[in-house]
Amino acid sequence: MTGVITASKPHWIGPFTGLSPQQFGMLITALRREGAAPLRKGRPWSLPLEDRVLLVITYWRTNLTLRQLAPLFGISKSAADRIIGHLGPSLALRQRRWFRKDAVLIVDGTRVPTRDHSIAERSKNYRYSTNHQVIIDADTRRVVAVGRPLPGNHNGCKAWELSGAKAAVGRATVIADGGYRGTGLVIPHRRERDRAVLPAWKEEHNASHRKVRARVEHAFARMKTWKILRDCRLKDEGVHHAMLGIARLHNLTLAG
Repeated sequence: MTGVITASKPHWIGPFTGLSPQQFGMLITALRREGAAPLRKGRPWSLPLEDRVLLVITYWRTNLTLRQLAPLFGISKSAADRIIGHLGPSLALRQRRWFRKDAVLIVDGTRVPTRDHSIAERSKNYRYSTNHQVIIDADTRRVVAVGRPLPGNHNGCKAWELSGAKAAVGRATVIADGGYRGTGLVIPHRRERDRAVLPAWKEEHNASHRKVRARVEHAFARMKTWKILRDCRLKDEGVHHAMLGIARLHNLTLAG
């Protein structure tokens, strides 16, 4: 059975991955260097590494079902499932381990509607979802760390620590919205009970804070062009691997 979509034809890469052919080539080179295509015993993969990577990213990008996606690559549904399960973790973001002394990071949580109810809970939008704490560098706007997924009914204060996001940033300066009270993060000033309005200097600080913190919202908007983050059907660790992989792809698109 012959597939329709293949990485050997560069015109398929952009529409189905969000990457340019050059960026896709850089990703393949990095994956080979990281050992994503080792020699293995037994039956070889039905697709070369380039097409397997294209399949995984296409799945994340379009959120097609495996029954719809597999014929496009000329393979069976079960083979597509095995490729996604095997290669998805290899695409994960390598989270940063150290930061500049003057680095400013931004954290916020985003919810991903998730059909696996063993890891999801109903959240404020009444959908089963998982809460993901995402940290970006304020200067480069690249994702530097992603916490482990928690049930969607966790608020930011709890998720910040329980997801491992707090441990991932060490002592770096991190700003967040007002939902992170009591965490030690840099959050907006709040009006005191005995005051009708904030002092002018605090209003100026808040305006500057909002302008910078908006960058993480922009990152979420770009990441969610990979439609699996709008309705994830993956089970167990699948939603975590997808979030980490999409964070890496997001960073790659920013690299130009």
